[in-house]
Amino acid sequence: MKKALLLVCILSISVITTACINNLAVQELNNKAAVFMEKGNYAEAIERLKSSIDLDDTLFESHYNLAIAYTKNGDYVNAVNSYHNAIKLKPDFADAYYSLAVAEEDIITDIFAGNLEADETGNVTPIQKEENEEATQAEFTPSETSKAYADKLTDDAILNYKTYLEKNPEAQDKTDVEGRINDLKKHTVPTEKTAE
Repeated sequence: MKKALLLVCILSISVITTACINNLAVQELNNKAAVFMEKGNYAEAIERLKSSIDLDDTLFESHYNLAIAYTKNGDYVNAVNSYHNAIKLKPDFADAYYSLAVAEEDIITDIFAGNLEADETGNVTPIQKEENEEATQAEFTPSETSKAYADKLTDDAILNYKTYLEKNPEAQDKTDVEGRINDLKKHTVPTEKTAE
């Protein structure tokens, strides 16, 4: 009995020690990511935040900061996925819905600019352009599949902006957000990316 109790105590101490070490490692990775973000080195910040999530995928802040890093790095597809992960962990955080909608708008803009294309399964990939290609945005027409995906993203962005306003009824940017919703309803996609 004493041996069993001793074994349980040793295992408990090991679990607690491992959890503390993981928490310290996660905190250190998040701190390093913050430093890289401040310096504009988003690729390094992304790597640190991904490692942090590998150690503990239950922290909202890690997922949300990863989404912001992806957004700042121009990787809107991964940003959208990370915002969704953050929202699953903290569904009442209004700013996550706003940022998600902005990233969705950025994907729509990139589709119509000829930078991204979507396939039938919803996978979005960059369009490889020829170095000597001088086609203007006005000459580019996205595929029907890409247009359908952009329509879905438009609906999602509208819903996310509305959710943002519902969760933040006193939002100072309410008029701007309502304008964005109206523009999306008219399918007028902004031609310039918007900083969050």
